[in-house]
Amino acid sequence: MKRLRGRTAITMILAAALAVGILYFCIQLFAKGNDWVGFFGTTYYESGAIYDSKGVKLYDGQTGEYAENRSTRVATLHLVGDRNFGTSLRSALASRLTGYNPVTGTTLGSHDVTLTVDASLNETAYAALNGHKGVVAVYDYTTGDIKCLVSAPSYDPNNPPSDINENSAYDGVYLNRFFSGTYPPGSTFKIVTTAAAIEKKKDLDSFTYTCTGSLQIGDDTITCPYVHGQNMSINQCLATSCNGAYATLALELGGNTLEKYMEQAGLMNSLTINDIHTAKGSFEAAEDGSAYLGWSGVGQYKDLVNPCTMLSFMGGIANRGVAVVPKLVDKETLSGSSVPAAFPDGTDTYKIYSEETCARLKEMMRNNVTSQYGQSQFGDLAVCAKSGTAEVGGGNQPHAWFTGFIDDPNHPLAFVVLVENGGSGASVAGSVAAKVLAQATAGT
Repeated sequence: MKRLRGRTAITMILAAALAVGILYFCIQLFAKGNDWVGFFGTTYYESGAIYDSKGVKLYDGQTGEYAENRSTRVATLHLVGDRNFGTSLRSALASRLTGYNPVTGTTLGSHDVTLTVDASLNETAYAALNGHKGVVAVYDYTTGDIKCLVSAPSYDPNNPPSDINENSAYDGVYLNRFFSGTYPPGSTFKIVTTAAAIEKKKDLDSFTYTCTGSLQIGDDTITCPYVHGQNMSINQCLATSCNGAYATLALELGGNTLEKYMEQAGLMNSLTINDIHTAKGSFEAAEDGSAYLGWSGVGQYKDLVNPCTMLSFMGGIANRGVAVVPKLVDKETLSGSSVPAAFPDGTDTYKIYSEETCARLKEMMRNNVTSQYGQSQFGDLAVCAKSGTAEVGGGNQPHAWFTGFIDDPNHPLAFVVLVENGGSGASVAGSVAAKVLAQATAGT
């Protein structure tokens, strides 16, 4: 009898262990089944196709073939990806492309995914970078739909360069700079400093600054590229991008205030774009009263931002203080058909500054274009923008930034252009933005 009871106890323990194991397996299946299906080594991986917004096939998961046109393949590679890319849609949308769900697995067949991106706009943006490394992106700041997303350098996945790992022209080629890069913002950060001044400096409307070309802070000097002028208003200081004026404002506002407003802008956050997580920006509050703090206020020192969060920040200003998180997927259908296979992706938003502050920033950024950058390159588009020339040291040319939005309900587009080691933000990155925006708004 004792032996029987012992065997019964052992059987019950084994049964309990089996039940626990089955429960654990089921939990893992529901939680991580899509990761298994999406793993590159599985036979089910990415069986659906990826299309652009106009129906151009960018990638066929059944055949492994990319777009027919070489320029399209190159300009969309960082979106589509190959086995070398972690932040790509072949990886991020793997479970959606296979049609996987925890209940039926992949038995119901694969799904096709149509993107919000226009491949022809990507081609224009990539060509406009003219061989430079960098980023170009455009999105609808009311819906979050990304219309253009380019990271350079790139290559033809059908014919990868043999010297890709040795040739410096391909440095960082596997990095999607839009999602994963961080850069000193240069004078684009002056938008953050301006927002802080609008809300914290009560006498801002009477603020004036006379630029002599430099500002002495202790034993250090904040320099401007040239003498900007006398008795400049805050609007003129932003339009001319006067470092001395903004260093003065930074010293008055303090490092903690600037950090707070950078965080409020969303520039220190990581956004999630269709399961791809963006890099976080950073700000180090230098000692109050120091030249380092002055440089922080003009977008140098240790300031770093990510191009995607900068784009969303611009959209938030345009959208009266509500930033819409960018997204890439327009629809998901059963492969080879127009039958919907999933509900449309939702729209995520977050608050940045007050509506009043954003209205003031919008007015000032519009003035930048009309008084400084030149309206003619943008035709009739009501472009509001800020340029940036970010020093990177090491004897290298500065990074060129140009970012902003179109203030027009018929063309609700925000944009960001970064040209690595490109030089002047307004002339180099601004000309890229002008070409892309002209095509993005043509015929609409």
